[in-house]
Amino acid sequence: MLQPGDKAPDFALRATDKSLIKLSEQRGKNVVILFFPFAFTGVCTKELCYMRDSLAQYEKLDAQILAISVDSPYTLAKWKEEQGFNFPLLSDFNKTVSKKYDSLYKEFAMGLKGVSKRSAFVVDKQGVIRYAEVLENAGEMPNFSALENVLTTLK
Repeated sequence: MLQPGDKAPDFALRATDKSLIKLSEQRGKNVVILFFPFAFTGVCTKELCYMRDSLAQYEKLDAQILAISVDSPYTLAKWKEEQGFNFPLLSDFNKTVSKKYDSLYKEFAMGLKGVSKRSAFVVDKQGVIRYAEVLENAGEMPNFSALENVLTTLK
């Protein structure tokens, strides 16, 4: 599992507008990476709505939010539109980034395989992981206070 102090694995994923978002292009700002199981589900909606409603606070901490799931870009685009999310939703449809971040269930509910685990990472301006939380229980939420505390120390 990735730990604080590790270099964050780089990635390039498609956003809902079909643009390619690269972690390496975020250098110079802190990045909060959130992996989540599925769009249009209760806990995932609650989590990302919290981030949507807290965006100004994260921007004050010089943080870019990137939310990643194995859903298609088209599914994520519809969900983003419906919920008014104000940060990029990225499709890891091929599951490569979820694997790099040790954030992939071998088996999820209903026998589904290859679903992103609910996870949260803070990557600093130099690309180093400063916070890592990978949850085994998809019904739990990331520790938002811990994320914000780490970002405060990086300001």
